[in-house]
Amino acid sequence: MTDLSVPPVDAPASSATARLLAEAAGRIDAPDVVLAMSRAGVRTVHTGGSAEPGPIPRERLHHELGSASKPFAGLLLARLVAQGRVRYEDRAADLLAPGLPVHPAVRRITLRHLLTHTSGLPGLPADFYPQAVPRWSSDPYGNYPADRVVRAFLRARPRHRPGTRWHYSNFAVSVLGHTLAAATGTPWEVLLHQQVLAPLGLEATLLRPGPDGTDATGHRRDGTPLPALDTGGFTAAGALRSSPLDLLTFLEAHVGGATGSPTDPSLATALTEVTRPVLRRGWRHTHTHTLTWFQHPTPYGPVLFHAGATLGQQAFLGFRPGTGLAVAATATRRVHRADTFVATAYGLLTETR
Repeated sequence: MTDLSVPPVDAPASSATARLLAEAAGRIDAPDVVLAMSRAGVRTVHTGGSAEPGPIPRERLHHELGSASKPFAGLLLARLVAQGRVRYEDRAADLLAPGLPVHPAVRRITLRHLLTHTSGLPGLPADFYPQAVPRWSSDPYGNYPADRVVRAFLRARPRHRPGTRWHYSNFAVSVLGHTLAAATGTPWEVLLHQQVLAPLGLEATLLRPGPDGTDATGHRRDGTPLPALDTGGFTAAGALRSSPLDLLTFLEAHVGGATGSPTDPSLATALTEVTRPVLRRGWRHTHTHTLTWFQHPTPYGPVLFHAGATLGQQAFLGFRPGTGLAVAATATRRVHRADTFVATAYGLLTETR
């Protein structure tokens, strides 16, 4: 176990948090587990798992985030809006392919619709599945490149009128990434680094595998190791890899923790914007969402969170804006029916005083 505290805290408080994380980690079955908590900038990190630790500490390895990449995409959009480079109500088709005939519903899809899963697009393009099914457990995305994602969007027939229904869509957020790249004339990887990763000091957050030995290894349910995931053209929706320490830094920026308040006004504005509720859905509108986060009420105030999973890894990010509490968690086993990972990480966020 590794405990990291910044700045130093009194021993009883640190020990209590360390015990809390150790007990939680014991409920997660995975070769590698990292549970990281920040309280007003004071960090405690527990590492464990059934596998022998390697030469690089688990909390410094790059872990696949899957859909937990989406809050990074959302923060990027919010910052570009704050800079006046795009607007939430800009129409994606006009930015991707000006003048090209598309279905009227596609023409109405805005950047906000894409990010908030209200575009009417399906979770994945219809023609994604024939090429993915034969490689579903090993490489379903790698043969579906960016240009194919864009073409699928431009010929799409949305199931619902944009803005009327919520339907979670990796397809939509991937289109958002390609649209922002087209609107700014900057490749997505460069754009994300310039606008989000570098300003927040996220040096261990990458869009592709790192040098040998620096990436966490994912595993199937039976423990078989898996190669690094190739997300093909779905980069914005799930390609990020990050260390748990970088993830804490990302979350602390949202709650004003150890990294303090950003000095750049557009980044500060964006960090505030992505925490503001923008829609409600479900029975009696009980589910609340911001631009990028799921939001739930707790006795200690609202919590904002997002989880993600790849073929062999899982990640959880969450924070309580009113208390300065943030939780980042990773595990290197594919999600399964009896999996406790998300529930355990969520409990740390919602049940901790």
